[in-house]
Amino acid sequence: MNALSPPAQLPELSSGELRRFGRHLILPEFALEGQRRLKAGSVLLIGLGGLGSPTSLYLAAAGVGRIGLVDADVVEETNLQRQIAHGYATLGTPKIDSAEKRMLDLNPDLVIEKHPVRFTIENAVELISQYDVIIDGTDNFPTRYLVNDTCVKLGKPNVFGGVLRFDGQLSVFDARNGPCYRCMFPEPPPVELAPNCAEAGVLGVLPGVIGSLQATEAIKLLAGIGEPMYGRMLLYDGLDMRFSTMHIAKDENCPICSKASADIELTEVAMVCSAPKMGRNITGPELEQRIATGDDMVMIDVRNPPEWATGMIAGAMPLSKPDFERALDSDDGTVLDAIPKDRDLILICQSGMRSQAVIRRLAAWGYDANRLYNLDEGMNAWAGEVVA
Repeated sequence: MNALSPPAQLPELSSGELRRFGRHLILPEFALEGQRRLKAGSVLLIGLGGLGSPTSLYLAAAGVGRIGLVDADVVEETNLQRQIAHGYATLGTPKIDSAEKRMLDLNPDLVIEKHPVRFTIENAVELISQYDVIIDGTDNFPTRYLVNDTCVKLGKPNVFGGVLRFDGQLSVFDARNGPCYRCMFPEPPPVELAPNCAEAGVLGVLPGVIGSLQATEAIKLLAGIGEPMYGRMLLYDGLDMRFSTMHIAKDENCPICSKASADIELTEVAMVCSAPKMGRNITGPELEQRIATGDDMVMIDVRNPPEWATGMIAGAMPLSKPDFERALDSDDGTVLDAIPKDRDLILICQSGMRSQAVIRRLAAWGYDANRLYNLDEGMNAWAGEVVA
């Protein structure tokens, strides 16, 4: 059942729109009414990265009348492997501006509303309340939970997509017609079990597959056609080229959708680490000071080689976490001899997660935990606190 109701009076299509959307109009299931409903509809797209890029382009090309874009990031070269709404010509520009230009080239009649902000608890209700369909193109658990909880509170459909390595997921969560995201995942996994694309990688075309399917579900909801993915999760295995579907039951005791809308209080979801923290933290400014004084320490950057290319702390030893773990598992002296036990070791990654995992391995291997330091929030903080 489609919960979206069209407005009492649908907009007319111009002669240009009739020509542009002709392949839609000849579909018996779609026809003129479906296209007019698309023009009357609105979508909020949260995130213009790997998933948001193809979704934004197909929604624009399909004829959705009004699209809101939420993203506060700028285009970087590492984005271009999968974020096809952007290109070299837009490097360094806000993603919402980059996507807007391409979307309007596809559909000059489109109304684009740009929200150059991060999606937070302070703006969640205001943003989501303005649109008919919400598309989650985010890449982190705290934001996913906030999108879900706000959609449940406001009675909005949430078109969910997820990608990692070669695998993708797709569903439509709408508590009025089935389960919500928390019915399946009541709480986020521990930090150490939730790698992101920067850590685990992602096949460049994978977000294109899942993002296109998210656009399909949004179009179906707005046009009032087909059967939305309520209560179902589509699983895509890119390596074996296999699709499968699993059913999701509504949890009568769900911490969110079992409540009345007025009783739902939005909260920030914190990612926690179930494994005990080892070693000591060091901030970017503290590390900068130790470097300036010529401190006798060893800095080890455990990120992956493509991340090193984006910038490293001068003097840091490049040793990726996978290579480091292989060296430990095989007792490879050529690697381990370069990691002395009698000097302070500063472990560095992008956000502080992988480096903390390496510290735990080193401590278990016999290194003194008091001489193991984790760069707090990794290169993300270094870029903001020291380089900026």
